[in-house]
Amino acid sequence: MISQQVLELERAILALNLEEQQWLLERITRQVLQKTGVNQFANSSYIEAQIEAMANDPQIQAEISAIDREFAVTEMDGLEVEAAIRYCLGL
Repeated sequence: MISQQVLELERAILALNLEEQQWLLERITRQVLQKTGVNQFANSSYIEAQIEAMANDPQIQAEISAIDREFAVTEMDGLEVEAAIRYCLGL
């Protein structure tokens, strides 16, 4: 159940102009992202570390190898990528 305090906040927010509401929304969004840890994906070094970990994961390597084997036949079909794209687009 929503508390009386939250309902009062909502009424106060409705009294703000659009610019003030947008500012407040951005601030609240930033705070929620910080609390939930979602902002870690904005950190490029975190993303690079995760990609490196995935690249070194034996299960992921096995899956990539299986995908490579599955598509090996299409690599040998003699079509160049650009020609294949033109064909698909009807050019």
